[in-house]
Amino acid sequence: MKSTGSRATRIGLLGGSFNPAHGGHRRISLFARAALQLDEIWWLVSPGNPLKPKEGMAPLSARISAAMAQAKRAPIRVTAIERELGTRYTVDTLRAIRRRYSKRDFVWLMGSDNLAQFHLWKDWRTIARTMPIAVIGRPGYDADAIASPAMAWLRRYRVPSASFANGGEWSAPALVTLRFDPDPRSATAIRRADPDWALRHTGLSRRDQVTHRLIPSAEETTTP
Repeated sequence: MKSTGSRATRIGLLGGSFNPAHGGHRRISLFARAALQLDEIWWLVSPGNPLKPKEGMAPLSARISAAMAQAKRAPIRVTAIERELGTRYTVDTLRAIRRRYSKRDFVWLMGSDNLAQFHLWKDWRTIARTMPIAVIGRPGYDADAIASPAMAWLRRYRVPSASFANGGEWSAPALVTLRFDPDPRSATAIRRADPDWALRHTGLSRRDQVTHRLIPSAEETTTP
């Protein structure tokens, strides 16, 4: 890794289905960027989450389009890089990203709700050894996160956020915990209030903001 004077670009990775992306995603991303002194955030829009049901999942192109609308005019890049890499699990995606962008520094961002079930993720210890992890507190999940098997293992690698943000080098495993004001917005609530949200983003082809490859619309991907 590079020293502080000529340090590598630092990027926070926030993964999820983004079904749909909303202002809470944007707010938490900008908070993490400021707290950890990151250059930018990448939203990794997953083609499919193995831990979430497929029912009710909007097409990838619609989720990408909605995410780009939310990320507009912010240091956030929206990407469907897992589609290009052919990876399904986070551990494989993060290792592939590290190989492809070896001159950049990455930190994996997740909420305390994900930390509570992190031990269920495929090769979760390998994820922790691949890049630092920053956990952002979410009301109602902190107790489960603290008591989780993953936290029992990660606790020994805790690093104060200030020293992490100002440090010249990053290494893994490393765990940073951040406190964030409650944000009531959720994708589930948005889908209930606006079940047709994806229709407004149907038929739109977008260019991946990281790989710059075209992401076909749902119609194009289903054409024989």
